[in-house]
Amino acid sequence: MTALTDTAPVVPGRFAVRTSAPILLAPSCLLLTIFFALPMGMMIGMSFLDSRTLTPTFGNYERFFLDGLSLPGLARTAIMSALVAVAVTLLGYPVAYFLARSQTRWRSIVFALALAPELAGVVLRTYGWLIILEDRGFINDALIHLGIVSTPLPLSKSLFAVVVGLTHVVLPFGILSLMTSIQGIDVNLERAAQMLGASRASVIRHIVLPLSVPGIVSSLLISFTMAASAYATPALLGGARFKVLATMISEQVLFYIDWPFASVMAIALLALMLVASLIGIRWEARLKVRKSSKKGEVR
Repeated sequence: MTALTDTAPVVPGRFAVRTSAPILLAPSCLLLTIFFALPMGMMIGMSFLDSRTLTPTFGNYERFFLDGLSLPGLARTAIMSALVAVAVTLLGYPVAYFLARSQTRWRSIVFALALAPELAGVVLRTYGWLIILEDRGFINDALIHLGIVSTPLPLSKSLFAVVVGLTHVVLPFGILSLMTSIQGIDVNLERAAQMLGASRASVIRHIVLPLSVPGIVSSLLISFTMAASAYATPALLGGARFKVLATMISEQVLFYIDWPFASVMAIALLALMLVASLIGIRWEARLKVRKSSKKGEVR
């Protein structure tokens, strides 16, 4: 007499997927460990070393908060990056909406023009803006020739010049992020609203903008992080009078040979990006909760 035993049904392929998941993730985890986690750990450890004696110390962090230069550089970096993020999102949204909804032949032309700046290097584009914005550049020469001003306007070597240059550099990435988000919105929602009498502005305000919040947050975060970590544009358009953390880190490494203090600045820059990302994620989550609560009230 044989005993009957209950056996769980075997799902074909499930065991294979579970066993192969670690194998599939292993290369990515290995690359992240070697090229990100390990260098980050070394940088954090170096930040606690004295630059002369290489003994453990907290002096580098104390210097960062008390030297009167590092905190203003962090503030300039945050302000510059925030302005670039807002400018890229505001300028890129109309272009992204046109690219996502247009079916005309102009779409290909506008798309090519939007991505054309990426065909040239960052340094080349920055030098172009330097020629336009410097004291004897195109804008000042035109204003002086027309008699509008008598002396050149201080357009270069300033926050304005850096924001303009970085906006030009980062704008294509913002457009692509926003266009992808808008393309995911069902166009029938806009058509239904217009058939019910809503104007074009109302449709964009009440339908397109709320549904494209993920793209807006993505554009803001991408623009902020790219602007905060940029070096060439702030160095060329900002000059010695406008220093951000990226240029200050370069000075500490190349001129002062102070790697521990440069590590502290790099950690502060990383912390700034993480805080900005956390704020963006929390803002997006709060908007989603508010939108879902409104849907519940309507039902």
